[in-house]
Amino acid sequence: MTPLWKTDSPAVAGMPLEAGRRHDVVIVGAGLTGLATALELVRAGMDVAIVERGGIGELASGSNTGKISLLQGTTLSSLRRHHPASLVQAYVEANRDGFEWVTSAADELGVATTERTAYTHAAGADGVAAVTEEYRAAREAGLDVRLADADELAAGPVRMTSAVALDRQRAIDPMSLLTALAGAFVAAGGRLHLHTAVSRVRVLPRARVDTDAGPLFADRVVLATGTPILDRGLSFAKVSGMRSACVSFDLEGAVPGGMYLSADSPTRSVRTVSAADGPAGRPQLIVGGAGHPVGRADSERAMLDELVAWARETFPIGAETHRWSAQDYTSHNLVPFIGAMPRSLGRVRFATGYAKWGLTNAPAAALRIASELRGEKSREKPTWMTVIGTRLTVPADLARGAVENAKVGAVAARGWADALTRSTPVPRPAEGAGTVACSHGLPVGVSTVGGETRAVSAVCPHLGGVLEWNDLECTWDCPLHASRFAPDGARLEGPASTGLRRLG
Repeated sequence: MTPLWKTDSPAVAGMPLEAGRRHDVVIVGAGLTGLATALELVRAGMDVAIVERGGIGELASGSNTGKISLLQGTTLSSLRRHHPASLVQAYVEANRDGFEWVTSAADELGVATTERTAYTHAAGADGVAAVTEEYRAAREAGLDVRLADADELAAGPVRMTSAVALDRQRAIDPMSLLTALAGAFVAAGGRLHLHTAVSRVRVLPRARVDTDAGPLFADRVVLATGTPILDRGLSFAKVSGMRSACVSFDLEGAVPGGMYLSADSPTRSVRTVSAADGPAGRPQLIVGGAGHPVGRADSERAMLDELVAWARETFPIGAETHRWSAQDYTSHNLVPFIGAMPRSLGRVRFATGYAKWGLTNAPAAALRIASELRGEKSREKPTWMTVIGTRLTVPADLARGAVENAKVGAVAARGWADALTRSTPVPRPAEGAGTVACSHGLPVGVSTVGGETRAVSAVCPHLGGVLEWNDLECTWDCPLHASRFAPDGARLEGPASTGLRRLG
């Protein structure tokens, strides 16, 4: 499950953490949000440190499809359906600034991109209305979109009955960008601490980040971790974790060079990869899909197998080269949360809710957070920062949140009820399989991976959800708020700040 982008990605060396050291800003997370924020701040003369549990681009930033686009499926029409035009326009302007930042950074650092046309298309009659609605919302928000003509529809790599198009978007190898940003950050005087896990963030008596290598102190802390690992503000209850998968194939025939995303269900994402915007080698095709709420799929492997079968029926492709998955979060009001964390005395900033469009939303979040930490006045900031920061919660947002949290409650109850009906001991799971059973009144997860059978607590340490086995990635996933754990219980991502208790 290694992304195409990480095949030949050069290793980035971090530096030892000096326990007890104080910085102006400590950033948790070395994805695009963290690196962009760090580079902005260190170039403004601040003393900045990044702490990352894994390597550069460990999670979503290094595992996406590499599309830098302001046309984002049906995002704008979904947002416009229940919000004023001014908020949709602010969202577009934020992403436009993010687009300009990331493409300018790529040009400055010598990271190649290719110019592409982005398409949101309908494969069947059910998607035509969605395409038309997206076209109208995008035009209203100031995007120079157009409806594809008949010749363009016929030339597409998939069946398209209707499509909205936006020219001059970009494709990129995201790991090349992240690696270059990390190098620029260190060259500017930043301190980069990789493979260093954060266990806790404190606000009082001063901001402090506890790691497995000792504490760091700071005037301000930025949580660039996908979803915050600090529960103040209850962000975990205001976003939904979604997981999706990608597969890359050797390309054995001609496929148009656009970037395609379907408006129909199931969602399919398609783009080609060339030596100019991806790892060197033969041309490849990336197909994405298999989207689902974390921990709530009957079989992630079956969903990916279905995606692969569709790709082979649709495109001139050869051998499968890579498969990978990634996770992102969608806010219940469909706009990212960016800014000061509630009840943190203004000492903690965070960003979440990019809804799979982090290549523009992440740098936009970095621009806003950096502006706040530099102490810039409201009149000095772009209008979108104020509009998004002061948006009102409308009834549809509340309803969407209520529905999702009701689902969380139902999933929690069902998980416990099912676990309590299965008693240990259980038969040794087959290779790559896992099961949940009950021991002394508590759920236990038993799995076999790499020939080793392990038992861990199957209760998420965040809020007590019973974990589900992910048969594609061999992980324990929480269906409540999307925390994930390795077979041995090590924490991988999500709002949980600790791993699972190991039982054997």
